[in-house]
Amino acid sequence: MSVFLVQHGLSLPKLEGPEKGLSEKGREETLKIAEVAAGYGVKISQIFHSGKKRAEQTALIMAETLCPGLAPEQMADISPMDDVTGLGNRLNPSSNHMVVGHLPYMEKLVAYLTTGREAPKVLKFQNSGIVCLDQDDSGWFIRWTLNPNIS
Repeated sequence: MSVFLVQHGLSLPKLEGPEKGLSEKGREETLKIAEVAAGYGVKISQIFHSGKKRAEQTALIMAETLCPGLAPEQMADISPMDDVTGLGNRLNPSSNHMVVGHLPYMEKLVAYLTTGREAPKVLKFQNSGIVCLDQDDSGWFIRWTLNPNIS
């Protein structure tokens, strides 16, 4: 059982898509990562997203691949500049929840969970990348990451 954090897929440039939905490359990379995660047997019980178009589209691709029939839900207070302590203190490692959000929020959340502070950064997210976190007696730790660019 774990918690999965995802940075939304690569979005369109602001001029092409004022609402900044996913680019074609963003859709492709998100689907590729979701398929790899499914191949490894990743199980998700619920997916949450920020409500921004690019995060919602990423969450939908993850849901269709990892848990068909499950509808992602919008979650408040996970926008790029929101305080991470609220969600950080509510996360349950046995939930198998996935949260799709934005930078710098996601990087600050991982730092807060693993060190108790939002800085310094302990992990560099990639668009469409998944970070799996778990908890033991000593606290939260990064179990694994799955990213589209490994070089």
